[in-house]
Amino acid sequence: MKRIHAVTGAFGYSGRYIASRLLDQGHEVITLTGSVDRDSELSTRVRAVPFDFDRPRRLAESLADVSVLYNTYWVRFNHRLFDHADAVAKSVVLFNAAREAGVERVVHVSITNPSRESPLSYFRGKAQVELALEQSGLSHAILRPAVLFGKEDILLNNIAWALRRLPVFGVFGDGSYGICPIFVDDLAEAAVRLGQTRETLVVDAVGPESFTYRELVETVSMAIGVPRPIVRVPGWMGWLAGRVIGSIQGDVMITMDEIRGLTAGLLHVDSQPLGHTSLTDWVSVNRESLGRRYTCELARRFDRCRSYESN
Repeated sequence: MKRIHAVTGAFGYSGRYIASRLLDQGHEVITLTGSVDRDSELSTRVRAVPFDFDRPRRLAESLADVSVLYNTYWVRFNHRLFDHADAVAKSVVLFNAAREAGVERVVHVSITNPSRESPLSYFRGKAQVELALEQSGLSHAILRPAVLFGKEDILLNNIAWALRRLPVFGVFGDGSYGICPIFVDDLAEAAVRLGQTRETLVVDAVGPESFTYRELVETVSMAIGVPRPIVRVPGWMGWLAGRVIGSIQGDVMITMDEIRGLTAGLLHVDSQPLGHTSLTDWVSVNRESLGRRYTCELARRFDRCRSYESN
């Protein structure tokens, strides 16, 4: 009987929480990763194997003894070195390898409101990956989170970082569009639970609180004790400000597609909460550390040895 559980990106963000829960339950865990040498608290407990997307047979061999595959693989935005279309193609390779290896179950992390007709490549690509998983014939469950929060988070941390450093905070348009965050460990708990079943499921993964974007910024501002005027700005102006900050930080702070997806309400769903951890309470508990330094997406992607906690 196959007993190994495989998690993509167990030395990263959401994958680390999934792997930790599996280890706590006594499972043997391996990780498929592009960062086999990354410093992580799990590196001595989880065997790391490279993705090997360009060698599908070898990828299948690495999954030969795997019962459940937990897939968090994706890229946040299009870049000259990676993009959503490439992430879709690699995801198809991964699912094909899992089928060839006889993996019994796949738990896949997607996004709220994916659509193959979306003009936004992130949401369109996520829908294409879901379709590929469905067509693979593998037993699977799909989790659709909107935004994750946790100590390694980028969005919430960098909102707090900007509040601490800028005299005003700009929201795109009127800020009335919704956002449904979920605590990363609540997502991991659900993923591990779904790995124990064989029922085909698609589940919106949202927490117990729903905010407008403006309310989210106000919640963070009050919690960290940094009141700031919150002003309306056009999307293009917010993108331009983010580009200036990103160039200073050596990062892509936000993309125009991310602004379009957010303001279109694609990070909101009217679903029953899956998570139980309150963002308001979590921000209050972590108010002293939140936003003390900028969290850089590109640093994580290009420095494959440094831990996520250090970036």
